[in-house]
Amino acid sequence: MSKSCFIAVTNRSLCKRPFFDVMEDLSKKDIKTIVLREKDLKEEDYYEIAKKCQEICENHSASLTIHNFVNVARKLGIKKIHLSYPVFLKEAGNLTDFESVSTSIHKPEEALKAQELGADFVFAGHVFATDCKKGLPPRGLDFLRDVVGAVDIPVYGIGGINEKNIEQIMECGAAGGCMMSGFMK
Repeated sequence: MSKSCFIAVTNRSLCKRPFFDVMEDLSKKDIKTIVLREKDLKEEDYYEIAKKCQEICENHSASLTIHNFVNVARKLGIKKIHLSYPVFLKEAGNLTDFESVSTSIHKPEEALKAQELGADFVFAGHVFATDCKKGLPPRGLDFLRDVVGAVDIPVYGIGGINEKNIEQIMECGAAGGCMMSGFMK
């Protein structure tokens, strides 16, 4: 299975080695994009990390997507943005300067609304059990099929996705899957 069906999602706290070394390795992989999802950072700190990640990705012609910090993306000239669903709803009419806009959804209706508001693709989850959502039951493959069936834009499964279960994700009609832990460790 080609890794190009994968989207990498970062989380520095999962790294067993220096984060920028992980970014360097990720930037050399055949993946759709790297979503810089460092939710614990304030905008100024996120900007500094994003600037370094942008440099790493540019050196290897890798795609970098900024998560939630629209102003950081604009300041750095990064044309791909991924937003949480509430932020996406708030910003939806104000994103025409981006080449790629995506959001995370948890219901087929949210995916449909995201499509109507101009999202290029969505992350749907969480599909499988994951440590990132400890204690929350996964939504499962039927949920993913329902989301895929509700929209015409690509859907990427998220939550517990790895190389062993990506085929199940693809069989649901998804464009691919988002992987965090597998890429960070």
